[in-house]
Formats: sequence, structure tokens, C-alpha cells
Amino acid sequence: SPLFIVASLLIKLESKGPVIFKQERVGRNNRSFKIYKFRSMSHDAEKKTGPTMTFENDHRITRIGKVIRKTRLDELPQLWNILKGDMSFVGPRPERPVFVEKFVKHIPYYAQRFAIRPGLTGWAQIRCPYASTIEQTLEKLRYELYYLKNFSLLFDLTIILRTIKVVLFAKGS
Repeated sequence: SPLFIVASLLIKLESKGPVIFKQERVGRNNRSFKIYKFRSMSHDAEKKTGPTMTFENDHRITRIGKVIRKTRLDELPQLWNILKGDMSFVGPRPERPVFVEKFVKHIPYYAQRFAIRPGLTGWAQIRCPYASTIEQTLEKLRYELYYLKNFSLLFDLTIILRTIKVVLFAKGS
């Protein structure tokens, strides 16, 4: 895809490090897998801080990273995760193990989200901004549990259409 080529060139021109970023995430039945994304942060962004959730005006995000996040182009390499069966198109977004451990301890019913495969997009993904606190994560979980209770082909199509709108009009992060 031309988008892959353009994104790759821009990332490589702006900063050192790999173009594709891979990271361990937790999926269906608490199974870990490697997720693939275009790198939108500086190389070794968490080297000094350790695992940190993304927050508004995060200084670790590069200029190109801001653009590819806003348009959700950073998510395109996850199509490989879908082909491999680690993810589906729609479902709760996969989370990092270090945060899953924390959320399971502090948020009732958080583990319920692992009943299905995580998705490239989801109800919480299009309805809520990035979560950087327990309270915001709880709010996203409400949307994810609503999706789990009500998921259907029509609901998935609605989410996909709304995701396309988010991407086309850069209504992302």
C-alpha cells in the first residue's frame, strides 16, 4: 500500500529507530502476543521512565507520530495481527501486560474484556479519548462491556463505519 511506504519513509526521515514497533499485548483468554504498529514515539521512549500510559500532549510522540496517530495510520500494521488470528477488526483494544495486572486488581470486571479477541477498533476506541488514569480506563471499560453484551454483525458494521469517519476526518487522538 502506498500509505505503508509514505508512513515508513516519514518515520525513518524524522527519527532513528525501527519503523515498525512491536510490543507485547494481552488478548483473548489472557494470551500474550506481539502487536505491530508504526512507531509514533521517539526510539526507546520509555527507557528512562519505564512503562507509562500515553497522555495528552505526550512529549514522547514525534511530529510524524502526531499525524499518524490522529489519522490512525499507526494502526495499519495490525492488519498482520488480524491475519495471524491474534486480533479481529472489532473488539476491545489489546492492552500491555503491566497495565492489565494493575487494572485487574483495581477495576471490577476488567478481566471480562478478554472473553473475545481484541480489535483494531472498538466501541470504546471511537467513543473515548486515550485513557491515562484508572478513572478513564474504567470509563472505556464500560463501553467495552456494553460491546461484549450487545455485539452483533450490525453493531460491528456501525463501529467500522464510525471508525472510517474518525480516520477520514482525523478525529483521532
